[in-house]
Amino acid sequence: MSNFKLCLSFSMQSWDVFFRNASAGAPPGAAYQSPPPPSMTPERLPSAQALVGTQPSVEKLVEDHLAVHSLIRAYQVNCNHTENVLSLIIVELGFCFILVSGSDTDCIYGLAESDLDKVFRLPTTTFIGGNESALPLREIICRLERAYCQHIGVEFMFINDMEQCQWIRQKFETPGVMQCTLEEKRTLLARMIQSTRFEEFLQRKWSSEKRFGLEGCESLIPALKTIIDKSSQGGVETVIMGMPHRGRLNVLANVIRKELEQIFCQFDSKLEAADEGSGDVKYHLGMYHRRMNRVSDKYITLSLVANPSHLEAVDPVVQGKTKAEQFYCGDTEGKRVMSILLHGDAAFAGQGIVYETFHLSDLPSYTTHGTIHVVVNNQIGFTTDPRVARSSPYPTDVARVVNAPIFHVNADNPEAVMYVCKVAAEWRNTFHKDVVVDLVCYRRNGHNEVDEPMFTQPLMYKRIKKQKGVLQKFVEKLIDEGVVTTQEYEEEVASYDKICEEAYTRSKDEKILHIKHWLDSPWPGFFTLEGQPRSMTCPSTGISEQALSHIGNIAASVPVEDFAIHGGLSRILKGRANMVSQRVCDWALAEYMAFGSLLKEGIHVRLSGQDVERGTFSHRHHVLHDQNTDKRMCIPMNYISPDQAPYTVCNSSLSEYAVLGFELGFAMASPNSLVLWEAQFGDFHNTAQCIIDQFISSGQAKWVRQNGIVLLLPHGMEGMGPEHSSARPERFLQMCNDDPDKLSEDFAMHQLYDCNWIVVNCSTPANYFHVLRRQILLPFRKPLIVLTPKSLLRHPEVKSSFDDMLPSTHFKRLIPDNGHAATNPEKVKRLIFCTGKIYYELTRERKNRGMEEAIAVVRIEQLSPFPFDLVKKEADHYPNADLVWCQEEHKNHGYYDYVKPRISTTIVHTSAIADSRSPLPTSTTGHNVKDHSRQRYCLSSSVNLSITNAKTKALSANP
Repeated sequence: MSNFKLCLSFSMQSWDVFFRNASAGAPPGAAYQSPPPPSMTPERLPSAQALVGTQPSVEKLVEDHLAVHSLIRAYQVNCNHTENVLSLIIVELGFCFILVSGSDTDCIYGLAESDLDKVFRLPTTTFIGGNESALPLREIICRLERAYCQHIGVEFMFINDMEQCQWIRQKFETPGVMQCTLEEKRTLLARMIQSTRFEEFLQRKWSSEKRFGLEGCESLIPALKTIIDKSSQGGVETVIMGMPHRGRLNVLANVIRKELEQIFCQFDSKLEAADEGSGDVKYHLGMYHRRMNRVSDKYITLSLVANPSHLEAVDPVVQGKTKAEQFYCGDTEGKRVMSILLHGDAAFAGQGIVYETFHLSDLPSYTTHGTIHVVVNNQIGFTTDPRVARSSPYPTDVARVVNAPIFHVNADNPEAVMYVCKVAAEWRNTFHKDVVVDLVCYRRNGHNEVDEPMFTQPLMYKRIKKQKGVLQKFVEKLIDEGVVTTQEYEEEVASYDKICEEAYTRSKDEKILHIKHWLDSPWPGFFTLEGQPRSMTCPSTGISEQALSHIGNIAASVPVEDFAIHGGLSRILKGRANMVSQRVCDWALAEYMAFGSLLKEGIHVRLSGQDVERGTFSHRHHVLHDQNTDKRMCIPMNYISPDQAPYTVCNSSLSEYAVLGFELGFAMASPNSLVLWEAQFGDFHNTAQCIIDQFISSGQAKWVRQNGIVLLLPHGMEGMGPEHSSARPERFLQMCNDDPDKLSEDFAMHQLYDCNWIVVNCSTPANYFHVLRRQILLPFRKPLIVLTPKSLLRHPEVKSSFDDMLPSTHFKRLIPDNGHAATNPEKVKRLIFCTGKIYYELTRERKNRGMEEAIAVVRIEQLSPFPFDLVKKEADHYPNADLVWCQEEHKNHGYYDYVKPRISTTIVHTSAIADSRSPLPTSTTGHNVKDHSRQRYCLSSSVNLSITNAKTKALSANP
């Protein structure tokens, strides 16, 4: 029996004085005495004798009851530290934090050995008495030991909700509540056999292959199945899961129910990839499956999200996909769709994305109404001990920031694991809040099956080698209890082994890996139309004049009565109304037109990010705030049409990594919605780079998973310093998969279909309008990177006519010069290609210098896929002109390194020399280089460290 020592605080001593005085007969007003100042020692505390006469017997009785109450609380607070919860492996090596101490009963809160048989009244904050309200001290301690000092430790006393704390106490303190039925034990055994024998089968067949097996934590499989069973009984219809690589194949096989032959065939070195995509290693792939749950007799859909090995990066993606599934099925309370996240202990403690994801858990536009987190606590990270991997006692301590209860359980006790998982599922179903199950286990092999852990943890792995497997220990226990016989156990093992062998035989016929079997987010019906493949065309992205005027008027109005708006906002709305009457729109109004038209067509639009409701540069104002009533808001976009789709616009937490991952997951769920994430400044995407690198740029190549997410990145070198100027377009262009030396046959569509993402820098509101609508009207989905302006948001020249947005209009990949130069192309001496806001600076400077006939300025709006055909058309249009690229960024930043080889390829390609390409010399002088066939194949650089110098150099032609 473990005993606890606790030094009472001054506040507890002041309560002690109160109870003594009250018991001695002092009136309530006189019984209370203020707590002593911090400088006052215990010896100087005020005593009850100062008020009333001493009654030692009553005083002793009160003291003893207070001590017992404190003892009960100490168990509730501290017994998650008991060594029974933790594997003896790490306890003996001193990796854990044990707060249990000696056994001198006379030191426990002043209680003596003689008090053990005294009967004490139990407080209302415990359920150890069951139907009894008082127990002997000996029985109190015994029941507390059974509740908190066996194989389960509970952290919950930090939760500031009495109802929730009482709920947890009842689940763990009520006598007999943790006992399993006979049927549950037999089911648990069958699941343990499946989990263990699957790993053993893989080890026998592919002993030298890395698979990141589950040995040492085989109870994870029954844990997950218990959570799913209990959740299904509670009404959950869809479970979306994310996990790292350890145990992934086992989860796919025994939880998701992936065909075993599809798993086994991936171990074949002769396997060829089919369909699209390069695929990924077998322990990173995902899965989507709908099956019958035999416990609840209900169908349940299980989705395991594919993820790279970047540890916890999948967490917000799962949350976003879960939120989307809840949104589309109208599940506003999370009763039908839920998420389960699996974690490794070292990553859970070390990866900041875990904290960011937790902080989304209760935000109105991001909550999934509770996630069950299961930590596979190996008590080691690759080769790193916990004592040098984290500063907190437990890897799960980060969950305390959102008041999530944490259930530690020794994974070598499957019955305890099953009970804890039941409670976790019930907690989520009852309170719709996050909960953590910490499976304290070990890793029998190294980081993977070909790793040698004895190099770095010799003592730990000496102990592990002597450790009995959890299945063996569990079977011996059940046989001793008479739950199963040895013969029944052996028959169950043989039955599962036979299933694996038969699947192994069938897997030899699987010569081709079809990625479609591994999709975690299928889009039924999207790629077909009436049973036929969709046409590879895109209709006009324009809309009617009537629709433009209607949406514009909504944007300029307050559609709620008695709504007081800010005076400055009144001027903005009046300005919008004037633009509508003049049939023009600026950037903010064009965005309004794009969103509103899609909503009217039944397309859900979701815009999220930091300060997106108003807009970082105070240009958007999609959410209006009543100036006289707190929390009264109006979103005019939701008043466009009675049968429109809903518009979701939400300010996010100050996070990029988690929020972008969340929106990616949201966009993953359905192709029929426009999901956008806006960075406060374009360069802020750097803290979300992992999502961009691991999921967005390579998603289709790795998993044939299309995604139409849109990234809005404010960009422009406008004197705000390097951290608020550049969205680093060069990074996105470096990750484009288009070939600089290859000209496509169909530039309009096949380029888009073949690319991994689209990068645009629109210079007109109309083009921004079209590119947003094109995201939905395309017959496929690609990520869209939009370099949005800052100063151009209010630039007087940056306005578009309604004529540019009417039916039959489209997104312009390139905008030619439409001035004097275009009407007299033979006189043009210099053709400047550029993109974005520098166009307006160039044209202004050109006008000031009187060079409008000598210099043509062409805007490349879609940088990737590159508009080879349109660039060639412009180059041919000006036969006597030098070719120059101008940008405001440094030469090794921005677009130059991307556009130079592509413009050069455009110029040197003719029908006669389609495959002959010459090395391109670099020129920074502003002069072109010509060969003997008068073919211009050198792109002159007009890039300089100074924006002014760049413009000057680009315009320095002397016609």
